[in-house]
Amino acid sequence: MAMVNGSLTGKTVIVTGGGRGLGRAMAFGLAREGANVCIAAHIQDDILSVEEEVKELNYEGRFIALLADIRSPQACREIVNETISTFSSLFGLVNNAGLTFTYIAPHRYRRGYSEKFFELSDDVVQNVMDTNFVAADRMARLVTPHLIKQGDGRLVNVTTRIETMTKPGASPYGPSKAALENASEVWVKDLEDTGVTVNILNPGGAANTEGFEVSEDRAIASEAVGGMVEPYKMVAPICWLISDDAKNTTGMRYDASDWDESLPPEDEALRVGRPLGLTLKPLE
Repeated sequence: MAMVNGSLTGKTVIVTGGGRGLGRAMAFGLAREGANVCIAAHIQDDILSVEEEVKELNYEGRFIALLADIRSPQACREIVNETISTFSSLFGLVNNAGLTFTYIAPHRYRRGYSEKFFELSDDVVQNVMDTNFVAADRMARLVTPHLIKQGDGRLVNVTTRIETMTKPGASPYGPSKAALENASEVWVKDLEDTGVTVNILNPGGAANTEGFEVSEDRAIASEAVGGMVEPYKMVAPICWLISDDAKNTTGMRYDASDWDESLPPEDEALRVGRPLGLTLKPLE
C-alpha cells in the first residue's frame, strides 16, 4: 500500500462497527499507520477477537475496543467520553456500523426474493434506521464540537452506491443510507470554514464480510453481483482521508473498489472521487 505523506501518529479515530468486516479492516489499517483507535461493536466475541489481535500486534495503549449498542444514546456518549479519557484527544469519526441485507432478508440470494417494503416488520425497519442513520447522526453530533474547537478533524460516513439505495427490495437499507448521504451533504455546508471535513467512503459493491453466516449464501451472492469487495480495499482510502493530506478535501465520495492502493493516494483521490450527495433527476 502506498503510504500517506502525513503520519497518522497521534490522531485519534473512533470506528463504529469495528469488530468485524469493513470496520475492523479500517481500524487496524489506521492503527498500523500510527493512529490511536477506538472501535465500538455490539458482539462480545468480536470484542474479544479484536483485543487478542491488538495484543498480538503490540497495539496496546493506542487501541481500545468497547462493547456498545450505538442505538443507545448513552452508549454513544460513553464511546466518545471513553475515547477522550483514554487518549486525551479526538480527531476523527468513521460511521461504519450498519445493518445490511443479511439482517433484513437472510438468504435472499438463495431464495431469489427480497421482502418488499410492505412485508417488513416494524422492528426490522426501526433497527435499521436507528443503526444506519440515527446512531451515525448522533455520533457525529457528539464528536463534531470537539473537532470544531480544535479547528481540525474528519467525519467519514459509509453509505452505499446510489443505485443500491433505490433498487427493488432495498428498503429499509437503501433509505437509511440515502438519509446518511443527504445528511453528509448538509454537514459539509454546516461545517464550512471550521476545518472539519465530511466525506463518504463506500466499498463500491457487496462486501465480503461475516454477515453471510452460510457459505452457500456468500457464493450465490458473489455470483449474483459479479464478485465481492474484500474489506482490505477500505484501508488505503480511509488512511488518506484521515491524513493531513486530505485536510482540504470535503464533500466527496469514494468507492474503495476503484482505488488502487499501489499508487499515490492523492492521485487516486483525484481519479476516484465524486461529489457526495443525492442528485435529483431533471425534468424531461
